[in-house]
Amino acid sequence: MAQGTDVDAGMPGAPVTGSDDEAGVDAGRRKSRAGLLPGVALAGAAAVVALGAQQLLPTVSPLLVAIVLGVVFANLRPVHAPLEPGLRFASKRVLRIGVVLLGFQLALDDMVGLGAAMLLVVVAVVAIGIGGGLLMGRALGLRPVQSLLIACGFSICGAAAVAAVEGAVDADDEDVASAVGLVVLYGTLMIGVVPLLLGALHLPGHEQGLIAGVSIHEVAQVVAAGGIIGGGALTVAVVVKLARVLMLAPVILTIGLVRRRSGERTSGARPPLVPLFVLGFLGAAVVRTVAHLDPALLDGIKALQTVCLSAAMFALGCGVRFTLLRWVGARPVVLGALGSALVLAVSTGGVLLVA
Repeated sequence: MAQGTDVDAGMPGAPVTGSDDEAGVDAGRRKSRAGLLPGVALAGAAAVVALGAQQLLPTVSPLLVAIVLGVVFANLRPVHAPLEPGLRFASKRVLRIGVVLLGFQLALDDMVGLGAAMLLVVVAVVAIGIGGGLLMGRALGLRPVQSLLIACGFSICGAAAVAAVEGAVDADDEDVASAVGLVVLYGTLMIGVVPLLLGALHLPGHEQGLIAGVSIHEVAQVVAAGGIIGGGALTVAVVVKLARVLMLAPVILTIGLVRRRSGERTSGARPPLVPLFVLGFLGAAVVRTVAHLDPALLDGIKALQTVCLSAAMFALGCGVRFTLLRWVGARPVVLGALGSALVLAVSTGGVLLVA
């Protein structure tokens, strides 16, 4: 009886043990979340600085400023261990949140209004730009992933495309940094070059806007070039540019298919056919199209998207060392020049054919 009593007395203790285990798990989760805070806070502060720089220099991409800040920070002083979990979180999760929010800039009915012929030009520019970029990168002896990042950045939507592809292929930080830098370098050059060349051809403003939108890399750069061209070029340039942004989804889908057919593995698992963040990107575009969201809300979402992508770029920059960047060399720069020329040539020819 005494033994039975002891057993009976011990029985109520079982739930307590389980409760202790659950409490331990909850405490571990809270500790894990708290461990993210220093790195995430640092990346967020860098994003705010990058946005401030854009206010002073509107043509400078805050994503470039953020990644440069990250590279400088990491090379001036060691990145301390407490910062690393949050920086990893920012470079992956926060980045993908930013790509999802990018979808709210896309109104699908505006894309349809361009007409089937112009949409085919957009598809051709993206397909030829990526395919040609990969072939030229191979001829230059670049790594396939590095060529893919540069080609997608130049052909689709600049740094945001680089970020999205990086999330799908797990590229090295130095490859991402070099691709973003090249996108901003050549895209900035095209702000002045494209209006100058198109003006020399004496094309109507509408056609100049179409070419600018389908050839220049970043949305902000397209806005700057459209403003230089003047007239009605700005509006049509932005609409065409956003149609290019929409091509991000099928490109990521294609990358997923290629990786699966090649048998590539990531952490022992098959790579996803369509990453969840790309589905979120498409869902955001659908919501923007059918819900007619308030302009103030859209402005807020756009600002949050820029903050997320800038924070992610800072975190990626923190993974880059000058000792690694010295291996980048001249070949990616050559690929950037050739890729920009290819995209501009296809864009001009396509618009002149369909306009």
